[in-house]
Amino acid sequence: MITAVMKKIFFAGLIFTSFFVRAQEINIIPQPVSVKQTKSNAFIIVNAGTPIVAEGDDFGKSINFLNDYLDRFYSIKLRTSSTTLGNNVIRLSLSNPFTTVQGGYKLTVDANGISISGDNANSVFYGIQTLIQLLPAPGSSIRLPVPYCEITDYPRFSYRGMHLDCCRHFFSVDFIKQYIDWIALHKMNYFHWHLTDDQGWRIELKKYPKLTQVGAWRNGTIIGSFPGTGNDSIHYGGFYSQEQIKEIVKYAADRYITVVPEIEMPGHASAALASYPFLGCTKGPYEVQQTWGVFDDVFCAGNDSTYKFLQDVLDEVIALFPSKYIHIGGDECPKTRWKTCPVCQRRMRTEKLKDEHALQSYFIQRIEKYVNSKGRSVIGWDEILEGGLAPNATVMSWRGEQGGIDAAKQNHYVIMTPGDWCYFDHSQSEQEDSLTIGGYIPVDKVYSYEPVPASLNADQAKYILGAQGNLWTEYISNPGKVEYMIFPRMSALSEVLWSQKQNRDWGDFEKRLMVQFKRYDLWNTKYSKAYFELKTSVLPGKDYNGVLWKIENKFNKKMFMTFAGSDSVWGYTGPQLIQKTVRARGYFNLDNRTFEVRQDFNFNKATGKKITLANEPSKNFPGDGPFTLVNGVWNERGITRTSQLLGFLGSDCDATIDLGTMQYISNVTVHTMKDLSSWIWPPKYVEVFVSGDGKNFTSVKSSDDFKITNGKNGVIHVNFLLTNTRYVRVLAKNTGNIPSGYPGAGYESWLFADEIEIN
Repeated sequence: MITAVMKKIFFAGLIFTSFFVRAQEINIIPQPVSVKQTKSNAFIIVNAGTPIVAEGDDFGKSINFLNDYLDRFYSIKLRTSSTTLGNNVIRLSLSNPFTTVQGGYKLTVDANGISISGDNANSVFYGIQTLIQLLPAPGSSIRLPVPYCEITDYPRFSYRGMHLDCCRHFFSVDFIKQYIDWIALHKMNYFHWHLTDDQGWRIELKKYPKLTQVGAWRNGTIIGSFPGTGNDSIHYGGFYSQEQIKEIVKYAADRYITVVPEIEMPGHASAALASYPFLGCTKGPYEVQQTWGVFDDVFCAGNDSTYKFLQDVLDEVIALFPSKYIHIGGDECPKTRWKTCPVCQRRMRTEKLKDEHALQSYFIQRIEKYVNSKGRSVIGWDEILEGGLAPNATVMSWRGEQGGIDAAKQNHYVIMTPGDWCYFDHSQSEQEDSLTIGGYIPVDKVYSYEPVPASLNADQAKYILGAQGNLWTEYISNPGKVEYMIFPRMSALSEVLWSQKQNRDWGDFEKRLMVQFKRYDLWNTKYSKAYFELKTSVLPGKDYNGVLWKIENKFNKKMFMTFAGSDSVWGYTGPQLIQKTVRARGYFNLDNRTFEVRQDFNFNKATGKKITLANEPSKNFPGDGPFTLVNGVWNERGITRTSQLLGFLGSDCDATIDLGTMQYISNVTVHTMKDLSSWIWPPKYVEVFVSGDGKNFTSVKSSDDFKITNGKNGVIHVNFLLTNTRYVRVLAKNTGNIPSGYPGAGYESWLFADEIEIN
């Protein structure tokens, strides 16, 4: 048995020898302003032997967070003291502010212990997050070495946010708390909580109980990718009671995180309309939606009872959330019902509004005035710019950056969250095998984002408050999938928002990210391994004979290849020539784990041949250039990942393929997509032209018969009489502007093409 005296001797020995322990390397995310590792020595945190000394009364939240973390992951619990007891201590104190953006702190580790001083208690809390990252991952439950260092740090942006949609799928109170902890660990300070939408109303309101009795539940959910392969017919839903919301708001406040509630209006209102049909233009019947997308039935903008209802809702929301900001949505609101609603049309005449866009602006401004009268401010998605921006509104720019640019130039505050960088529901793997909404945003693209657009001058740039990562949950039904989608992209975004622009370096971040993965393991998160994947590309073969499959790994590990159905395995020495339909596999081993990539190649007469395009694809969806259309790789999973397809906004896909020699052909197939909710339309038609000399072309046939093959994927076959030709021109005609009554009506449509087959 170890006696109390023996314990004292043991711990004293630990403290004495701690100064000669070699420290681990410092790897902090987000990168601080200044990091100096002063020596190779380390201070040792000893279980129960290292007190936390709080020089003030404001550090309870920081102490509790640190102790909870130590207890959970290291089985260590530190005591607190109001007086300094020697040098084996962690000191927390206040210092004079030294930055214009709140959050500045200094952290020192040396023979005198660990010292964290900050502008305020919030700043000290950020210092605690850095201290946590100085701990080994994993570490001992007896002693934790902390490297000697001097760190000075403060954030670049005042708004550093993460969003979670709990309407499409519902998440427990415990998981929401876990999500908030992850926000805190990344020195982020806003949690945007999406609480109402077409698929569910998630917040209890005393005055309108049907919102949760009816609106919180749907009678089924589509199976698979929109429009789905069926419906599970499962009664699904849930909501947060007001007591649970108070609990979550306090939990976030204890971590210096502001919860911003989103109550959608005037669109995305199906759950509210199903609960109280008088709120709609047609008076129903309505239902809580079982599918995804944008729906024509929205709040009636002409009826005063609508505004009375929403004011009552906002009264209860404001009482629950102390946030300065109330998010009111404002996005994706079809005007279909308003155009035929006599009450809405009368409102337009009374208020002298020129069109339905102006009616939406009237709606938003009226709500904003009410929110302002309660001492709060509204945030809206960038659609609130249409028809004239509400006077005091903050714009959340999601449809690219232009909305944020326009708002900043009008001296309105902006939170940037453009889909091309900040939508974490998009795939982060080119080899994604789980269902996602589409798109492709790897961690390095998130890291490359610059929240302040180059087109803004210095005065306008001051209106960019920061940015936010969004997680919409149409295809995310459980906590593990949330973890998989946000990590490691959340870590990359945290550095974009916290670290100074000049300190950001992708190569250095990659080095620190390898340690961050160990922290994810310590937290027991189900993070994405996409970072470790082999990078692949398909290149033209010599003289356009076949294709070359190139694979790379970032760890310089030896790679191996094999073909399906073959027992042969060979070491990869360079791009592999492929000349037939086959499934290829490449792989490498790292830390006793195997990382692999599999690729199906589908050959036809066009595969690997020379191709030219009359129109350039969108810079956001450039694929691997024109060769993408003849590389033998199909976009079989139906997502808009950039390496497998080309996207054309408002323009045609007009390709000419050189078969190399005169050949007989009788069929051309264009692989394309249909996802009207995302403004993606199949070609209006496909027309085929042939030529023997590449100059004089003759039309042989056209077709508009689009057939779905899998989810959003589809094809148009053009069959014609056997024809001898060398050059084949394939014109896939863009739909043009989206017709009335469809999402995005009036805007240019997208056309996506991923392969052209010639047989």
